[in-house]
Amino acid sequence: MNRVTLLLLLAVGAVAPASAQLLINGAGATFPAPIYTKWFDEYTKIDPSVRFNYQAIGSGGGQKQILAETVDFGASDGPMSDANLAKAPRPLWHIPTVAGAVVVSYNLAGDPTLRLDGTTLAAIYLGKITKWDDPAIEGQNPGVSLPDQDILVVHRSDGSGTTFIFTDYLAKVSPEWKEAVGKGVSVSWPTGLGGKGNAGVAGQIKQSPGAIGYVELAYAHQNKLPFADLRNAAGKYVTATIASVTAALATATIPDDFRFSMVNAPGDDSYPISGVTWILVYGEQKDPAKGQKLVQFLTWAYTDGERMAASLDYAPLPPAVQQRVLDRVNSIKY
Repeated sequence: MNRVTLLLLLAVGAVAPASAQLLINGAGATFPAPIYTKWFDEYTKIDPSVRFNYQAIGSGGGQKQILAETVDFGASDGPMSDANLAKAPRPLWHIPTVAGAVVVSYNLAGDPTLRLDGTTLAAIYLGKITKWDDPAIEGQNPGVSLPDQDILVVHRSDGSGTTFIFTDYLAKVSPEWKEAVGKGVSVSWPTGLGGKGNAGVAGQIKQSPGAIGYVELAYAHQNKLPFADLRNAAGKYVTATIASVTAALATATIPDDFRFSMVNAPGDDSYPISGVTWILVYGEQKDPAKGQKLVQFLTWAYTDGERMAASLDYAPLPPAVQQRVLDRVNSIKY
């Protein structure tokens, strides 16, 4: 064997493992993007034969793409409707992964910690409260100097599960919001400026004095944005933390199809705008190789992966729920 032939064989051997990687494509929610990115990076160290390509395009996009089967899995923070599920070519399952908090962030001089209730928040997003020194806000924040400054409302511009959680909450606490706007991954906003993704909304708040907006907790921490303590169903003002999300999750009734809401949960310690996020996957996989790798990854996620949740501001699923989900994952056919 001459030297040139040997070098060619070595070169082929060097690239073979990379080219042999199986690519699994996913798209959807930005809410869980930080933890999914962590999971995908960690899992490829365990199984180098697989690589994940996840596009954080919003829950609405994730639902559309999994229905069209242009991705191997979707992701959404809002459960799919019966009507949308009926469009699926075969059974499409909701696999809950972690729970998290949607926080109300703002841009005010001095970064005060504010208190807000659902009625006031709905009035702000309805365009009825337009100044930061409005009596409804001042009355909940004694001792805080609030400016005579216009409120700039920021919301999502894309189809969003974060929007679903936020509007689901407003619809539960405000009859006026429920009647005028309702809930969904996309709604007709009465006022405000749109931002794409959690990152886009966080960016708009950060660069706009007087702004208020809703983002997933991890994005508020990453962007060093203050966020309000919110009045829960028990009448207590609660800070968004892993513990307060876990308290809300503990009260949830979780059906067999895993589609449920946990906003405005009962209990003194429950954070009121808490929600779970789902991976959307077909119960019968078309591609046996991808199906097997997806099941193996999800099995890892509900054992080792859940332990990473708290470090990224998410609440892991309770052990009993994890086991129920694992049973569902193990029934995926490929």
